Amino acid sequence: MDISYINFYNNLVHLTRNKILYKDFTHQDTFSDRLVIFLFHFAFFLNVFKSDSTKDTLQTVFDFIFKQLELSIREIGYGDASINKKMKNYINIFYSILNKIEKWDNLNKKSQNDIFEEYLSFKSKTLLLPEYFENYRDYLKKNTFNSLLKGVIKPNF
Repeated sequence: MDISYINFYNNLVHLTRNKILYKDFTHQDTFSDRLVIFLFHFAFFLNVFKSDSTKDTLQTVFDFIFKQLELSIREIGYGDASINKKMKNYINIFYSILNKIEKWDNLNKKSQNDIFEEYLSFKSKTLLLPEYFENYRDYLKKNTFNSLLKGVIKPNF
């Protein structure tokens, strides 16, 4: 397997492990919630860099990321039939997220927050995730596609 994007995958995992992101969830820090947050990170990355990169490169990154997700699910112990079903579901969620964030700049904070509430359960109203992901998008825009794919992200947002 081509491991040229392993640093990027590990960076997304690292960002996803930020405990602050889960403080308002009704179910604290489940695998499913982490995976949805991971998918949001990846979707915003693709959204920011879609015009700066070739479709082939983006497809290669996409394939690598979802292959790594599949391997992670296998490590948890799910069987082949279950994995295929889960992967199909996660890919559908990812495309849904990607579609909903397409016009992110034109959305107010409440509409942005509504997107997160479609996929995650919160115990109270919060704007933590819209603010966090707005900072994440700013961070992405200040860096290059290749530096984020090959380097270690040191987030300061």
